[in-house]
Amino acid sequence: MPYYVYMLASRPQGTIYIGVTRDLVRRVFEHRSGAVPGFTRRYGVARLVWFEATDDVTVAIQPEKTLKHWLRAWKIALIERANPTWRDLYEEIAT
Repeated sequence: MPYYVYMLASRPQGTIYIGVTRDLVRRVFEHRSGAVPGFTRRYGVARLVWFEATDDVTVAIQPEKTLKHWLRAWKIALIERANPTWRDLYEEIAT
């Protein structure tokens, strides 16, 4: 089972959250439903806009840490290269 580093957004060009998980569908569902108190619930960050999979947890954790230190413009550019319309990718992974 792969590990995922992912980015959620409140809306296009909105607030961005970066995380890592073993179960992307479950974790994004938790964010979307507000099941866990914290940043994503407080700021309405629930749209899955980017993710990357790897079989090694250390390979997933390192990009998460790196992305969190990137400038906002770099994060937006990364999202827009893979997902220029900022569509919510959750439905694609949940089926």
